[in-house]
Amino acid sequence: MKLDAEIEQIATELGLALSQRGWLAATAESCTGGGVATAITDIAGSSGWFDRGFVTYTNEAKQQMLGVSGESLAQHGAVSEAVVLEMARGALAHSSAAISVAISGIAGPGGATEDKRVGTVWFAWADCNGRHHSLLARFDGDRRQVRQQAVRQALAGLLALLR
Repeated sequence: MKLDAEIEQIATELGLALSQRGWLAATAESCTGGGVATAITDIAGSSGWFDRGFVTYTNEAKQQMLGVSGESLAQHGAVSEAVVLEMARGALAHSSAAISVAISGIAGPGGATEDKRVGTVWFAWADCNGRHHSLLARFDGDRRQVRQQAVRQALAGLLALLR
């Protein structure tokens, strides 16, 4: 199955699962630039289960819109477990959503460091019951491919947290 079709299928399943629970979702995205919110809102009826998306590309945006601490950013960097967990919790705190996903990574071609190569992406998922999960992924491919794989992983993680 092509990745686009897989993303659409997961987003459709996510919508059904959220609708069954009566939950809204929110996204907090950096390297995907709103790609997860786009995948969700491509599904008809998504207004019934999607609240909002935060595209927080800069550190300042992460702090202003999601309440990420400057200390976490300085100590760990934007592409870190600490920061995506704060982003996911911030998306819940600043929305009506019951579940959220946060993504921060290096899509390339630039931006890599010695310990964080292109394709390094951190994810975090959180829900209103206090459950949370984080994941470090290392994707291969060009910028578009890394972002597309990250969108797929973000949606699959939301679905997994609901199940």
